[in-house]
Amino acid sequence: MEVRAKKALGQHFLTDQSIARAIVDALEVAPDQAPADTLEIGPGMGVLTQYLLPRQDVNLKLVEIDTESVEYLYSHFPGMEGKLMEADFLKMNLAKTFPGSFMVIGNFPYNISSQIFFKILDNLENVPQVVCMIQKEVAERIAEKPGTKTYGILSVLLQAWYDIEYLFTVGSGAFAPPPKVQSAVIRLRRNSRTELGCDPALFKSVVKMAFNQRRKTLRNSLKQMLLQHPSVDSSAPVFDLRPERLSVEEFIELTKKFENS
Repeated sequence: MEVRAKKALGQHFLTDQSIARAIVDALEVAPDQAPADTLEIGPGMGVLTQYLLPRQDVNLKLVEIDTESVEYLYSHFPGMEGKLMEADFLKMNLAKTFPGSFMVIGNFPYNISSQIFFKILDNLENVPQVVCMIQKEVAERIAEKPGTKTYGILSVLLQAWYDIEYLFTVGSGAFAPPPKVQSAVIRLRRNSRTELGCDPALFKSVVKMAFNQRRKTLRNSLKQMLLQHPSVDSSAPVFDLRPERLSVEEFIELTKKFENS
């Protein structure tokens, strides 16, 4: 039995075993730590699963939306009962599935990778590490530093809470069917930040509003917010900048201007 790759689900199955092993090896668990609860998103035909299951330091659960893939996994991997959930990750109540912390790994479907990251951000207190393969362009954006055109919303929101490593690039020939884009593997580790020092919801709104019109200066892209907070000094030098110039810390300081007005 083979699983048909479904365009609607953004499926491109990794076939290169050396890359699969490298992705699994990138998931790091401290030697003195108890087996770490780990969620694999979209296991497909189990190319990562086969290397995750033997790991003694990982307590694995899997979530898969594709019924055909679920049937394949049950037929090819003994002991899937209690580990495999047929569900939509984006709709899962993660706090209910994992009462404590859990790591995330997977070859994320490219068409929903950003939504997966936003879901992880909603649960960031419980997700200390993420290892994933995504579209190369998205990986570069997430790992990018301020001052470039690829630096954007996900760069700021994820870098506020995670240290991000771009591990390696994966060519289209490693997949069946081959995607039209290159892929990349990144690792996210929770940083030492415990709080932003400003309202997290307002911070997210400021970042999103700023980058939604990224070619404009902050004075123009945040115009509506400035109208709602007339006491904020819109002549301050920061408002002459475009959003890609600001670091996470500078976005925090910008948010404080609105929060304290």
